[in-house]
Amino acid sequence: MKLQKIIAGLLLLLPVMGQAQQAFSTPEQAASTLVSAIQDQNDSVLTQLLGDDWQQILPPDGADAQAVARFLRDWQISHQIDEQNGVAHLSVGRGQWQLPIPMVKTAAGWQFDTARAADEILTRTLGRNELSAINALQAYLDAQRDYFALNHHYAQKLISSEGKKDGLYWPVSPGEAPSPLGPAFSPTTPGEGYHGYRFRLLTGKGQGNDAPAALLAWPLDYGKTGVATFVIDGQDRVYQRDFGAQTAQQTEGITQFTPDEQWQPVQP
Repeated sequence: MKLQKIIAGLLLLLPVMGQAQQAFSTPEQAASTLVSAIQDQNDSVLTQLLGDDWQQILPPDGADAQAVARFLRDWQISHQIDEQNGVAHLSVGRGQWQLPIPMVKTAAGWQFDTARAADEILTRTLGRNELSAINALQAYLDAQRDYFALNHHYAQKLISSEGKKDGLYWPVSPGEAPSPLGPAFSPTTPGEGYHGYRFRLLTGKGQGNDAPAALLAWPLDYGKTGVATFVIDGQDRVYQRDFGAQTAQQTEGITQFTPDEQWQPVQP
């Protein structure tokens, strides 16, 4: 009976022991093992290295195959590990791109810190989405100029009515000239947004007809897909503002843009 209790106790400990991350004597060993696991697409080794929840820090559709190939190529070109105060970072390639998963020194040895990685990946995602939103605003203004050259007036909507060309985007057939604005502003899934942002023309009273309408861009999910709300006016000036957790509600009522001290210019 005593032996059975001991065995039962060990079985209860197995799931807990299985969650422990593999540790290494040096960060170089940890990094090399990670790269090999990525190269071999070995999920079981990745689980040993990063813990059971490692897939939660990846995009919902998995890692971008091209990004993975680029990382492995850059690893072969050059790689180095910078260590300071018990934290090590892996950088690869000529551009010294830094892996967002740091390695930390623990009592067991060097291990990957996925908690810090989640924060870093979120920070990078927010920055990338916000930069994409700014680029999209500038692309919008270029599209308005192209539309004006064709129609001698500015468009009052982003997406054209079905069967018409009264907006900046309309679907085209093979061999047909493209619309001024690309299909990215017309996601296949309603509400999906573009790089974590939604867009709306500000055509309210007072906007005027001598310049393109201002375009507003706000995060699809505040704090997760973006933080800042952006707007571009007809003179190619971009402004930003942080509406906080109430971004969706605050931006809903904006129909025209008049810059004030709460809107900060975005430096080019």
